[in-house]
Amino acid sequence: MAEKRPLKFLGALGVGIFILCIPIFLVTSNLRWAVNEVHLYEYGFGKYDVSEETGLSDGELLEVAQELIHYVNTGEWGEDLEIFNEREVAHLKDVKGLIELCYHLQEATFGYLIAFTLGGFFWQRKRFAPSLARMMAGGSILTIALLLVVGIAALVNFQWLFGAFHRLFFSGDSWILSGYLPRIFTEGFFSDAALLIIGAVVVEALVIGAIGGFFVLRGRRARG
Repeated sequence: MAEKRPLKFLGALGVGIFILCIPIFLVTSNLRWAVNEVHLYEYGFGKYDVSEETGLSDGELLEVAQELIHYVNTGEWGEDLEIFNEREVAHLKDVKGLIELCYHLQEATFGYLIAFTLGGFFWQRKRFAPSLARMMAGGSILTIALLLVVGIAALVNFQWLFGAFHRLFFSGDSWILSGYLPRIFTEGFFSDAALLIIGAVVVEALVIGAIGGFFVLRGRRARG
């Protein structure tokens, strides 16, 4: 009996990590999409009259957005980014590091979800399916619960949430800028992007939860 305790502990740990990986994977996947979606930048530029605020044409703003996407993915600094001052350049370097961490988390959680699923079916065969369904439902519930808290906070006081995020991930006041960067990427732009990402993740979590819940209920009915 004592010999089985470590195995049960490892199994419970593996299940817990699987459930935790679901919200991390969904959030980082949607963040990765948002970072690389140039149309999202264009939308923000138009909605917040960035061209008028900065004196840059729509074409120039688009080139800046494309160069920023290229920079965070490759580390190559383009000529269109020379408009940023030294403090903004340092901040963008920090942002690039944070985005790289996001990419690594997405890839690591995806790898774990796939490996755990394949391992479960290899070890337990069809008996693993009900467990997988329950874990999917659990991950969905955890994702929605966490994002509802963040979403409500964003709607109530996005400025506080925005500041708290930057104080958590950036040192000192390095994120407080005065130049082109805060005028191109306004607080309103980040608010809209955050709510879009939260909405997308909630929808995806609901789909995952619905699939998991369906198979959980079907299994209970079959046993009943």
